[in-house]
Amino acid sequence: MPIWLVALVVVVVIYVVAVAALILAGRGVAARELAMLLPNLILLFKDLLRDPRVPRGPKIFLAIGIVWLISPIDLLPEFLPVIGPLDDAVVAALVLRHLVHRAGTAIVREHWRGEPATLDAILRAVRAT
Repeated sequence: MPIWLVALVVVVVIYVVAVAALILAGRGVAARELAMLLPNLILLFKDLLRDPRVPRGPKIFLAIGIVWLISPIDLLPEFLPVIGPLDDAVVAALVLRHLVHRAGTAIVREHWRGEPATLDAILRAVRAT
């Protein structure tokens, strides 16, 4: 079995265990948001790429961010617990921060499909508000 496939299976298993642990702890909303975080970020980036109000410069960052997030090649292998997805998180945060500063928080909020509280937490984490 190829190493990338093993890495993918390990990441999916860790992801499922984290979501299941949140559900068992009675935190259903947090579990749903964790499960949907990466898909929501990818959809946000895709929608912002299509929005004519977003300047060209941030759209280039968005395109790079989308390619980075969906690419199987990472700086840190995904099968490493905790730090594996770290490079994806850092890239997504940098792209989001640049986007908010150049296009505005209102446009980003308009395209966010998850819970508003999750986006608020992400924006606070990247100090983009």
